[in-house]
Amino acid sequence: MTNAETKSPLCAMLPVNDSGAQQHPAFFLLVGIPGLEWAQAWIAIPLCTMYVIAALGNSIILYVIKTEPRLQEPMYLFLAMLAITDLVLSTSTVPKMLAVFWLSAGAIDFHACLAQMFFIHAFSSVESGVLMAMALDRYVAICYPLQHSAILSLQAIGTLGSLVLLRAVLLISPFAFLANRLPYCGHQFISHSYCEHMAVVKLACGNIRANVVYGLFVAFVVVGFDIFIIAMSYVMILKTVLRLPSQEARLKAFGTCASHICVILSFYIPALFTFLTHRFGHHVQPHVHILLANFYLLFPPMLNPIVYGVKTKEIRERIHLFKMCLQLFYMNCKPLIWFLLYYKFCVTFL
Repeated sequence: MTNAETKSPLCAMLPVNDSGAQQHPAFFLLVGIPGLEWAQAWIAIPLCTMYVIAALGNSIILYVIKTEPRLQEPMYLFLAMLAITDLVLSTSTVPKMLAVFWLSAGAIDFHACLAQMFFIHAFSSVESGVLMAMALDRYVAICYPLQHSAILSLQAIGTLGSLVLLRAVLLISPFAFLANRLPYCGHQFISHSYCEHMAVVKLACGNIRANVVYGLFVAFVVVGFDIFIIAMSYVMILKTVLRLPSQEARLKAFGTCASHICVILSFYIPALFTFLTHRFGHHVQPHVHILLANFYLLFPPMLNPIVYGVKTKEIRERIHLFKMCLQLFYMNCKPLIWFLLYYKFCVTFL
């Protein structure tokens, strides 16, 4: 979206808040996926499906861990933290995203946009921290199995979770304050489907160097530190596992880490691509970047319950019950679903 487009007659009609030299619009307009506006209604269908699976799957994870005494262990308590983080992260963005795609309801209040920005980046930081804590748990469980429960007591787990949350709040809060101080000169069209930090501050007509530098600083501090701890944990795990006498014991030890490694890759790979393309990927098509950014917010929350559900018998049984309910719902509502799809097709193309 060019500056010429942002100064359209529609923008002239929208209110702008003045605060001395500082100006910001009363609200922004989320474009969705630039270049793919015609397909957004269809793109929203798999995104909505992923969100429903993520919301129900993580809710089942939380319910099973809360009600199953055998799962009151460090690994599953960290998994519960991960499920809560995924629910907050996806719910803070997807409902508005679907409203943009299906209802063209792109308007979002300026301060609501800043709040959404905070939740997205803060809970992305929390998720990274929880993955780091889970790597430490695997390290202690494999390298110090006899001291595992003593080292990772309930108090230690609570303290670690609180520090991860506190780190996110302290480091991400300045994003909103830095964005709030910028003048936007009437620019209101955000070329994104949610209020991502750089997508918002790029609308500013003032100097955004502080925002860019601080964003890079936070990314390197959070992701750099967490990836370093994860990598060192798995180096120590690998050394310990390779010393085990039997192949069966080695395979069992590696099996306990497989789910965590899968979740790590599903989170960090799209997250790093999204971060780098916003700052350095000037030749990446905008719709490719935004599609992957949407995928980044939804795929890990959807995948995490599936990965851990396959591994854990108690969770697997509850997810199987959920699948049966979902199939029953689909069979009963299939005519309505097909009617809505046909109606949307007619409205869009005919």
